[in-house]
Amino acid sequence: MKFIIKHEIKGRVRIHFLSGEMTYRQADILQYYLMTNDSVESSTVYNRTNDVAISYNCDRKVIIDLLRAFSYDKTEVPESYLENSGRELNEHYKEKLITMVAVRYGSRVLLPYPVKIVMTAYRAFKYLLKGLKTLAKGKLEVPVLDATAIGVSMLRRDINTAGSIMFLLGIGELLEEWTHKKSVDDLARSMSLNVGSVWLKNGDTEIKVPYNEIKTGDIVVARMSEVVPFDGEVVDGEAMINQASMTGESIPVRKTVGSYVYAGTVVEEGEISILVKETGGSGKFDKIVTMIEESEKLKSSLEGKAEHLADKLVPYSLGGTILTYLLTRNATKAISILMVDYSCALKLAMPISVLAAIRQANDYNITVKGGKFLEKVAVADTIVFDKTGTLTKAEPTVVDVVPFDDRSKDELLRIAACLEEHFPHSIANAVVNAAVKKNLVHEELHSKVEYIVAHGIATTINDKRAVIGSYHFVMEDEKCEIPEEKMEEFKNLPTEYSHLYLAIENKLSAVILIEDPLRREAVKTIKKLKKLGISKVVMMTGDSERTAKAIAKKVGVDEYYSEVLPEDKAKFVEKEVDAGRCVIMVGDGINDSPALSKADVGIAISNGAQVAREIADITVDGEDLEQIVTLIKISKKLMKKIHRNYREIVGINSALIILGVAGVLPPTTSALLHNTSTLAIGLNSMKDLEI
Repeated sequence: MKFIIKHEIKGRVRIHFLSGEMTYRQADILQYYLMTNDSVESSTVYNRTNDVAISYNCDRKVIIDLLRAFSYDKTEVPESYLENSGRELNEHYKEKLITMVAVRYGSRVLLPYPVKIVMTAYRAFKYLLKGLKTLAKGKLEVPVLDATAIGVSMLRRDINTAGSIMFLLGIGELLEEWTHKKSVDDLARSMSLNVGSVWLKNGDTEIKVPYNEIKTGDIVVARMSEVVPFDGEVVDGEAMINQASMTGESIPVRKTVGSYVYAGTVVEEGEISILVKETGGSGKFDKIVTMIEESEKLKSSLEGKAEHLADKLVPYSLGGTILTYLLTRNATKAISILMVDYSCALKLAMPISVLAAIRQANDYNITVKGGKFLEKVAVADTIVFDKTGTLTKAEPTVVDVVPFDDRSKDELLRIAACLEEHFPHSIANAVVNAAVKKNLVHEELHSKVEYIVAHGIATTINDKRAVIGSYHFVMEDEKCEIPEEKMEEFKNLPTEYSHLYLAIENKLSAVILIEDPLRREAVKTIKKLKKLGISKVVMMTGDSERTAKAIAKKVGVDEYYSEVLPEDKAKFVEKEVDAGRCVIMVGDGINDSPALSKADVGIAISNGAQVAREIADITVDGEDLEQIVTLIKISKKLMKKIHRNYREIVGINSALIILGVAGVLPPTTSALLHNTSTLAIGLNSMKDLEI
């Protein structure tokens, strides 16, 4: 690519490309190419001027060579990045803003007065009609204020004031729309990239591949407890699908061959093979945008109060206008009140503050599904932790395999991994990883696997029933037997490890010993949570009393419960909520899902089960438990920002009203200052919180 250097200082250079006009798509390709290079610290592409500014941390020659090697055609960029970059959105609104200003001032200079009257009357009709429609519904809201101000100005034949009011209202509406849409798109873009891996069907076998490698026409498999990864048609199998995230239906829907399924829905029972019809990109992005814009979950109660307060103040503004005119007989002073309303700032700043906080949380790998949950987190006083994979290390490890039949340790581990890999959980991952390290490659010799929540997995291998899971499931529910000659060895199994039991044909075949060490940050996290106002920290686990007691003592929880079932966790959370406590539940497994849904806020660990992540209100990265501390800090700071916005909006707009009534500010100046302050507060609301 040919270019010239326009300006250069140490560590920064501005380049001009000597090609034709750069399109939005080409600008995004160049941006992606630069930002994915380790030598580039930051870059800004200006497609209008064919320029790019680059800050770098390497030798100058590296950057020059990098640019020389660049080609639009040879650079591979994810389609979702190009479709959803936001560059075209910003350019679109910039052009609209420039056009509005040019038309406004051009018409004032060039058009004769009679034409101005006609144009102003034509534009005023929209505002007057909107105000009348609002009144017809029995509502006194902001459109009534706007219509009154414009109508009074027109009746007074003050065309310039009416035109200025509409121009400033138009500018305000455009800036509000732009600011809000940009916030939503920024958030949706970051959320739409949170994808994992899926099972791709290749003939009779299944291969685990990254989500972004799937193409239209591929066949993927979704099993019980998994999230449907793509929109598509069922070509094999049968399942009960929970479509609440898409349609709001609370009852699962039966899907068979020929049925259509949607990305983001959950398989509650069964297994299906899906012919992929849509592979993310704009489809997935648009669905997330719709979810953000329409979901009631997005709105915190404070946002709702802001909107209610804004509309509630309208009658007072109208009353103040009438009273001012009656007392002063000065229409200009009266109109100044109409030019200032609290609604614009309240309705813009509050949602944007929430969207910015959600986006900031996403920067810390924390995915929040709505402002409502941030508000709940800010006032939470109780937190309930699952143990395995949550308080304990996210990646427990297999210490040993103790055989109880004539199979070798490696063969037993291979069989265990074959079963466990279909249902991701920290313990299951430990078994699969241990097999991978030993290069124990297996073929799918078993029939369909069945997951029994909080117990284990059952299947058939070579016409023999095989089960793997807890002692309660394998030894009590399945009534598997321990070989007589191995009874003493069974009794002497090491107690410091968690035990996973594998049985074939009702005979115990192996006990897999798993070390599940406490997360290094767990103790520090619990202490920080208590400092942030969490008064009750609880640990719940299906593990033995012995293991639970040891972990609880180390980590410093206030209460712990061992050998609990999923329904026990859910009942405990429900009891705490009914007692008036605000409860956060943190878990990573399918067995945590009922409790996650019962809590005021359900937090799932990102490397846990897909169904837990889908049900949860918030997802945190599995690498660091202290992200929960970060989440609480963001939530508390957000609430402070919202309350500060309230004070600023009420203070500034009240001052403008007083100055208007006093005759210090004419209506157009009041409108200008009102819109300027609204935009300033809105832009400030977009900034990251200091945590």
